[in-house]
Amino acid sequence: MTVTPPRNTSNASHALGRFASPVVLLALMWLVQLLDAILPGSFTGFGLRSWDVTGLGGIVLGPLLHANWGHLIANSVPFLALGCLVAVEGARRFWAVTAIVAIIGGVGTWLVNAPGTLTVGASGLVFGYFGYVVLRVFMPGRVAHRILYAVIALIVIALYGGSMLAGVFGAAEGVSWQGHLFGAIGGGVAALAGRRRRPDRAPLSA
Repeated sequence: MTVTPPRNTSNASHALGRFASPVVLLALMWLVQLLDAILPGSFTGFGLRSWDVTGLGGIVLGPLLHANWGHLIANSVPFLALGCLVAVEGARRFWAVTAIVAIIGGVGTWLVNAPGTLTVGASGLVFGYFGYVVLRVFMPGRVAHRILYAVIALIVIALYGGSMLAGVFGAAEGVSWQGHLFGAIGGGVAALAGRRRRPDRAPLSA
């Protein structure tokens, strides 16, 4: 009698589960935009208002808010693509990177933008994920992993590099290049902060 061993679906489900985090966060943005369209008033007032202490809550809420549907749609595809690349390393890493990018991007924008400027949108996170994916090639690790990261980084640069540069140095009026720049800086900091130190080698004895 032969028994067919059950298929190991735990690894596959775990792998798919990693991508749940960016999908859930994006779905939350769409839900917020839907509620903003249905309910009276506007949620955008809860965004990041520069040089206003009461507007610091926008560091958390700002990335979830968008000026209109076109703004959200324009951010959705790059957010999901780059967010999933970050989430490959696990949900914990994704949320850690997201938090670092949101804080550095938000504080930098709050300080550099003109007083009273209101900033909303997930583009800061998009630029942060871009910076993280590009710089994570410098993380210590197996040679095969670093080569894979380098290939991914090159593909990401080819796909999004031009638009990222334009978003900082050629941003249109009304577009926060500050949020883009400091978001990218936050992604770089997250990549450097996520580097795992190699254990020291034991001393050799003769």
